[in-house]
Amino acid sequence: MHYAYPPRKDSHPTPFQPRRSRLLMVRRSQLRTILLFIIGIVGLIWLFSGSKHSGPRPITGKPAVVVVTVFDDKYDNTAYSQHIKDNRVQYAEKHGYGTFIAKAGDYDLSGAPASWSKVVAMRHAIAKFPNCKYVWYLDQHALIMNPSSRAEEHIMGSQQLEEMMLKDHPIVPPESIIKTFSHLKARDVNFVITQDKDGLATTSLVLRNGEWAKFFLDTWFDPMYRSYNFQKAETHALEHIVQWHPTILSKLAIIPQRAINAYSTVEHGAQYKDGDIAVVFAQCSGTGAKSCANDAERYSQRWRAAFGSDQ
Repeated sequence: MHYAYPPRKDSHPTPFQPRRSRLLMVRRSQLRTILLFIIGIVGLIWLFSGSKHSGPRPITGKPAVVVVTVFDDKYDNTAYSQHIKDNRVQYAEKHGYGTFIAKAGDYDLSGAPASWSKVVAMRHAIAKFPNCKYVWYLDQHALIMNPSSRAEEHIMGSQQLEEMMLKDHPIVPPESIIKTFSHLKARDVNFVITQDKDGLATTSLVLRNGEWAKFFLDTWFDPMYRSYNFQKAETHALEHIVQWHPTILSKLAIIPQRAINAYSTVEHGAQYKDGDIAVVFAQCSGTGAKSCANDAERYSQRWRAAFGSDQ
């Protein structure tokens, strides 16, 4: 009698699966919850810290204005330079402004003329006074004459600036086809400058502090412009930049010269009159009857008397 063979066992048995305890499953569930919670907290921290620094840092406007002046090395520690410094300090102290006095030799201009130092000095002033609202650059050969005029109101006040702005005006008169924007509003202006008989005048100008000001100064100070042999160095470089870069032209306002940049003589531009905020000794010489020191001395008693009577 034959009996049937028992069924052959599977050569691939089901792997042994240990029995999971309820305690282990609970622990894994708790770990998953804790992990998701930590990820959520980290995400919130990143979100809020990122949004905090996503935009430009707010400017408090303290001080409202920083007055910047740069001296050529030959005028450093002279009676003339001290005269100019006293003028700046007294004006700034009256209105709670900052002053930034520098020497041209403080900066590496890579062989460019010393007059380029005004550009880097303004950038330096913004770094030193990051909360200032405006930077007023005033040439070393100039005096502030009207102590009662506050720069942020006299020059940058919206209504005042709106009335002074020369719109649809040639950048380099009389034949420049590039003109200031006709639709520009005072609230959108970041850069205020004047013209004399030759074109843009960089002896007195005002910048609104902010990211645009930094961009503008960095563009102006570009090594390419400094290495180019412009006849009037940084002034002609600025005329080129303004005419070829709408980003800069769109923030520029040209105002009448006497508003911030009146000259001591009429040969080169609009002449100073009593009540003007400043007088500039245009193209004065180092020595002789027409020296800068002699020009300054003619106005010394007047500005000191004005500041004294305005106490």
